[in-house]
Amino acid sequence: MDIIDILKDMCGSDSKDPYCPLATDLQEGLGLYWQTAGTILEDSGISLSSISGEFLALAFNFFSALFLYSYFRAGIPKDRRVLYVAVNQCLRGMVTGCDNILDNEYKQTLATDLPEESHKFRSIIDIMVSDRVLFNMLTDYCVQNGLSLDTAKKSSAASLTALSRSGVQEASEEAGISMRLPPDEVISKVHHYKTGSLFECIWAVPAVMEAEISPNVAGLKQGLHDIGIGCQILDDMMDLVKDIEDRRHNFIASLVYHGEDAGIRKRLLEKPSYDSPAAFFSEFPQILSDAHAKAMTFLESGLGRLFREDHLYMKQPAAAFLVKRIGVANLFNQLGRALP
Repeated sequence: MDIIDILKDMCGSDSKDPYCPLATDLQEGLGLYWQTAGTILEDSGISLSSISGEFLALAFNFFSALFLYSYFRAGIPKDRRVLYVAVNQCLRGMVTGCDNILDNEYKQTLATDLPEESHKFRSIIDIMVSDRVLFNMLTDYCVQNGLSLDTAKKSSAASLTALSRSGVQEASEEAGISMRLPPDEVISKVHHYKTGSLFECIWAVPAVMEAEISPNVAGLKQGLHDIGIGCQILDDMMDLVKDIEDRRHNFIASLVYHGEDAGIRKRLLEKPSYDSPAAFFSEFPQILSDAHAKAMTFLESGLGRLFREDHLYMKQPAAAFLVKRIGVANLFNQLGRALP
């Protein structure tokens, strides 16, 4: 069964699973974000479009659902789970907006009536609005629940500190890299910050807001970190050619560079002759298998840490969803190969 169907069954109205409020909390948190964004944009000349369909779908918000699951496992009460879903949507808006500008593309996070062609400005608005939504929600929550405004300020600052770790790594690659690190160092020195820490940053605000943090949070954060690393390796498989052209770190490029076959290294890195990852992997399927296996090791480790013991049956479907979501399943299909 697909992981989305499994989660829908878990969260159904007749479900006896204690995690059944997950879907409701997710929808309420997303609603809080959009409602606050709409209020902030009043009189700005920019209007929010109608929010429905894909923006609220579980598949579109799968990572948000995983993050929310970690809050359930840590015993965080409903009102703050909903708040943290909305906070994470702010972080998503800021990170995606920055990535859009750096990569000269546009992946939508905020639905507005701005012209579709205005990619850069739409990304800027996504960042600015999400930042203001974050601060407004934190201050409103603190005022309504008898917490000091200093708590809101510290929470807002903590979110920036957490995001900055990933941002510093992105900045170090913006002008291009001068050397290719060994594969293990790409994971420990690059992907650890670029995506591993990014997935952990959803615990930055709760670390300030919660009076006590459950002892199992360390394991949950490590699980999210490993899921992030696995996803980044999958991304590297899809972005192989572009990352080489842009002189960016890439796990697969490092496998080739530090491998024993000088012929492969020359063709891929010294005199690039491939116009797509599929063209390269069709000629060197073992590298495809090795990279996929490495990604799955991290994904299964991370999901194994995240899911409660009686939910471990979701590990394989969740990993399969991520492989499909990132595009690697389609890559295997293009090559006429079955996923391992």
